[in-house]
Amino acid sequence: MNINFLAHISIVEDHRVPGMVIYPINEVLLTTLVGLICRAEDFDEVELTGREQLEWLRRFLPFEHGIPQAQTFRKIFRLLDPQHLEEAFSSWIDSLRIRVGGVVAIDGKTLRGSKQAADGGGALHLVSAYAHEAGLVIGQRAVDAKSNEITAIPELLNALVLNGAIVTIDAIGTQKKIAAAIIEKGADYLLALKGNQGALHDDVKDFFADLDLLTDCPQHLDTCAGHGRVEERLCHVAEAGSWLAKRHPEWLGLASIASVSATRTDKKTGEISSETRLYISSLPPDPEIILKASRSHWSIENNLHWQLDVTFREDQCRTRKDHAPLNLAILRHAALNMLKREASTMSIKRKRLKAALNQEFRESVLC
Repeated sequence: MNINFLAHISIVEDHRVPGMVIYPINEVLLTTLVGLICRAEDFDEVELTGREQLEWLRRFLPFEHGIPQAQTFRKIFRLLDPQHLEEAFSSWIDSLRIRVGGVVAIDGKTLRGSKQAADGGGALHLVSAYAHEAGLVIGQRAVDAKSNEITAIPELLNALVLNGAIVTIDAIGTQKKIAAAIIEKGADYLLALKGNQGALHDDVKDFFADLDLLTDCPQHLDTCAGHGRVEERLCHVAEAGSWLAKRHPEWLGLASIASVSATRTDKKTGEISSETRLYISSLPPDPEIILKASRSHWSIENNLHWQLDVTFREDQCRTRKDHAPLNLAILRHAALNMLKREASTMSIKRKRLKAALNQEFRESVLC
């Protein structure tokens, strides 16, 4: 059987001295990937999974010297250049011919277990791009801290094919250069707006605070119930190209502004809470499209970050030295993508358990 991912990790350069290598890099990466799919959470469990599944693994690669010890995995992952692994990941994603339409949500996540100090300092912060319709991670970039997302996001955008997509980013990414980069990639943007944008934020806030102007705005209401509460989301939009874009011409493609108000009512207590978010967008002022895009952005929290934290227990992983946290995070994304692409309706948690127990199912995940 052919594993598509193997063809792409073959481009990963091995940093070790040629002729002194006992465990080839593709065997190390495949063993780690299989371990992550089969519920392993660290290199000790990856080693255990590999030893238990050695004969099965030999169906794909020789494994002439068997499975390395956990400490060997750690050393290899610490020194492996993550740029090569990211290139292999991107090449694999491209080969899947994923339709990157609809919303591509970009957001950052700190891997808390990778912290270098007791106060959380030195932890890896990873900015990821998540294709909402496909339900897959399509790229990632590491940064030193959350504040440095501004520099990482343009690099990530540059590596993605985004024609026709709607890129959504939280307020930290609401930057002129980022908006321009999205337009230049042939995509639209929907960017959250907070006080970090000063005059632009004040202009949009003042517009929607004017009840006469608000009344004339196109609007769309969406209601849903679940988790013991009822939530109403009301979106107002306005055309911005003829006035706001003239006041702020540095924002390439600016076409509309939006206000999304979410009102939540607890079914048991009757307690009501509300929150209003402001946005700028290159999309036309269609309240239904913009409301749908703003809601889709949260899939990166619910379907990616939540899965990594709860199902893969990423924040509990204490791998933290050199390049090891990032390299392991990239393979974790690959494992999650493979599990999501498997066609059954089981939860990711149950798919991982079944993959650990059933070789035929494991092969279907790796295809």
